[in-house]
Amino acid sequence: MKAFVVEKYGKDGAHAADVPEPTVGDRDVLVRVSATSINPLDKMVRNGEFKQLLKYKAPFVLGHDVAGVVTRVGSAVRDFEVGDEVYARPRDLRIGGFAEFIAIDQDDVAPKPDLLTLQEAAAVPLVALAAWQILVDRAHVKPGQKVLIHAGAGGLGSTVIQLAKHLGATVATTTDTGTEKLVRSLGADVVVDYTKEDFSKVLSGYDLVLDSLGGANLEKSLTVLKPGGLAIGVVGPPDAGFAKQLGAPSFMGAVMNTLSRKVRKQAKALGVRYQFFFMQANGSQLRELGALYDGGQLRPVIDRIFPFGQTLEAMAYVEQGRTKAGKVVVSMVPDND
Repeated sequence: MKAFVVEKYGKDGAHAADVPEPTVGDRDVLVRVSATSINPLDKMVRNGEFKQLLKYKAPFVLGHDVAGVVTRVGSAVRDFEVGDEVYARPRDLRIGGFAEFIAIDQDDVAPKPDLLTLQEAAAVPLVALAAWQILVDRAHVKPGQKVLIHAGAGGLGSTVIQLAKHLGATVATTTDTGTEKLVRSLGADVVVDYTKEDFSKVLSGYDLVLDSLGGANLEKSLTVLKPGGLAIGVVGPPDAGFAKQLGAPSFMGAVMNTLSRKVRKQAKALGVRYQFFFMQANGSQLRELGALYDGGQLRPVIDRIFPFGQTLEAMAYVEQGRTKAGKVVVSMVPDND
């Protein structure tokens, strides 16, 4: 089958290749991929940023989002049948959405939301799971709380805005002039145009900040939190909880804590908290999220659809910051199919 694989870590480490179709274990479903999407995590894995914690064996197929049709099921699979339309974020070390077929553990798979096309569904799993796990599992967002979401027009930000509003939060976001109307349509109550204003000068008293930019933006984010508030970073720096989540040796937790010592110290001085977040595959949560997409509470935002043969060009498009809003999708079929 055709796939895009990583032969070696680095910017030029991914290329097109013919690889064997995946073997199907007892608990696996084999999915013919209809569409996938590009995530910043693809670049990070390709570049080896997590190689001490995620031990991929080259060559491996990239791709963290999948939507497609089940073509075979393992002997222990009960909830899926051949012909089912599904979507998934395969678990770490079993990614591979940039391919014609992928074998996925049944626990990571869910039925595709009825109201979404396969191309739309491919834009959903990673960002929707991240939004759910940040807002519901980690931060326990309650009605009336104040949430600041940076880069609200992005794939993750646009999803988190919608889910935070569904949970009853008051939502602020940062974006640029060209996407202000979009983020308001998604539910943002307060919009800060970062090209005109410094969010840390106009916002205060927030229960939660989601930072996807890091560095100085993260440090400033700590200052808009109320006492006891929580800043969650998705680009780092990592902390000991990340190493524990991935089952790494205890010494790696100490290494991660060293990397995040500065920001955690700053947070403590302000009476707030900082945590790194790395999402996990979860098919049952995708089922719950699917109901929200079918119920109209959530909708995917798609910037552009590339054909499968241009997967590397799609990655470059995202890396170069050319995405105006939402996700970039890679489709196995023509746009009008």
